[in-house]
Amino acid sequence: MTNKYEEAFSKFASMTDAQVKENVEKIISENFDKYNTDDVKKFLISTIDLTSLNGADTEKHIIEFTGKVNDMEGEDPTIPNVAAICVYPNFVKTVKETLTAQGVNVACVSGCFPASQSFIEVKVAETALAIKDGADEIDIVLNMGAFLSDDYQTAADEIEEQRATCKNAHLKVILETGALKEAEKIRRASILSLFCGADFIKTSTGKEYPGASLEAAYVMCSVLKQYKDLYGDIRGVKFSGGIRSAEEAVKYYCIVKEVLGEAWLTNKYFRIGASSLLGNLLSSISK
Repeated sequence: MTNKYEEAFSKFASMTDAQVKENVEKIISENFDKYNTDDVKKFLISTIDLTSLNGADTEKHIIEFTGKVNDMEGEDPTIPNVAAICVYPNFVKTVKETLTAQGVNVACVSGCFPASQSFIEVKVAETALAIKDGADEIDIVLNMGAFLSDDYQTAADEIEEQRATCKNAHLKVILETGALKEAEKIRRASILSLFCGADFIKTSTGKEYPGASLEAAYVMCSVLKQYKDLYGDIRGVKFSGGIRSAEEAVKYYCIVKEVLGEAWLTNKYFRIGASSLLGNLLSSISK
């Protein structure tokens, strides 16, 4: 008998790894030169979740890190500021008290990032404390142990509990695509997360497994497009884990533009999580 999860998966088109690879290569070869412009790079700056997720982070470092974002405001009116600052949950209050730049959100990882290997009560408590301290956005990791065991119920329950805990904050669900590897698993994880209330689906933690890939991005964007066609609802996508160069960022732009279209070309629905991309984009823009 088909369960509700298999029924949900069946509503979305399947794709093989070979098909995904071929489609990605075609999109990049036909569009990269067209979109490799200063205007696109400036837009990409506005999509960045500027990230500091190091075990050695200190309050002093986070204050200085946030100060750099404050300093960007008004420095060059043609350059937008980043979308958000993303830190560990214990630094949410520090960012909130230091941040003066307008329109920049406070994001944090939660739910026992990066492995998501703990009790659901601990994950929910961490998310609740981050929300209490003022987080605008919460990035959690899919329970991969449950998902890879086909225990979709447990994986879904965890997302839904943290969705409820987030209240009005945005919830991003990290699929850890480098661990899932296959297009079919990434497709299913994307669908599950969307049905459980994710505002964004996100590629990677950038920690234990390979980070973002254009192939994973293509699968996730394909699911988001079908989700909108089926239900009329736009949800966001975030690419993270190893995206450093302007050239790499432009390639992800190509995928979003060609698969999802203009509606997603806003930082309301399109993000890149990175620590060094900002400087590389700035240096690649023509003076």
